[in-house]
Amino acid sequence: MPVIAFGTGSKWKGQDVTDYVIQAIETGFSHLDTAQWYQTEDSVGRAIRDTGLDRTELFITTKWSGLTTIPEAINHSLEQIGVKQVDLYLIHNPAVIKGSVEDVWREFEAIKESGLAKSIGVSNFNLKQLQDLVKVAKVKPAVNQIFFHPYNYAEHKELLEFSAKHGIVTEAYSSLAPITRYPGGAVDKPVQAAAKRLNATPTQVILSWVKAKGVVIVTTSSTKAHLQEYLDVADLSPLTDEEIAAIDEAGAKGPPNAMMTSLSRKRHFLALAVLFQLLFLLYRTW
Repeated sequence: MPVIAFGTGSKWKGQDVTDYVIQAIETGFSHLDTAQWYQTEDSVGRAIRDTGLDRTELFITTKWSGLTTIPEAINHSLEQIGVKQVDLYLIHNPAVIKGSVEDVWREFEAIKESGLAKSIGVSNFNLKQLQDLVKVAKVKPAVNQIFFHPYNYAEHKELLEFSAKHGIVTEAYSSLAPITRYPGGAVDKPVQAAAKRLNATPTQVILSWVKAKGVVIVTTSSTKAHLQEYLDVADLSPLTDEEIAAIDEAGAKGPPNAMMTSLSRKRHFLALAVLFQLLFLLYRTW
């Protein structure tokens, strides 16, 4: 499994992502992530056909989101993407399970046995839910895809350890939350310090931290430069143990609260307003 994937998730729900997927593939992504819920499987398939790549050159993940029966979902997904088999098929969220997880998992095991999916797994399962599944599974889930970043690492540590013990790969989505959702928090300082040492961006440092945890990255962008920035993480020197520990420690303090985040953004906009006013005054003087 490629260690970084291009996601066509919530940001893109219901949109035509054909051009963005083509751009991701041309930039160097070979792992594509979609889902029944996203309503992007058709444009992912269109992008794959437009690139002309051989099926073996791509790793395709999709998910059952509970909108139909499982057999209907996998067959429709394969038809939409235009392939005979996906590499990975996930239960999108335990909340979509009606009845027992064992019954649902038996249907997933049948999908794997029939060859419609090479591997099967789950998404958004917590430790107890994953433990319960492993107890009844004949085929263990290959993957658990979760919301994972430095601010929730402490609460997910046992989950990661359990997954590693049972050979379950952890995938992470929205790992850039310290930048996109929680700017101005405790994680910023150690991330910036590592970025300075590595001559890298804060984004690359956070993705390097995810990589250091042995976790597969699922990310997205409409911008080619950002996609390249993500892929370039593979060429960076690894974070030191001290840098990883510093990010862990800062993350354990939790994200800045909504009020502090709002104040941070207001300070940012105020600084921009002051800068523009100064430039305007200088322009008038000149």
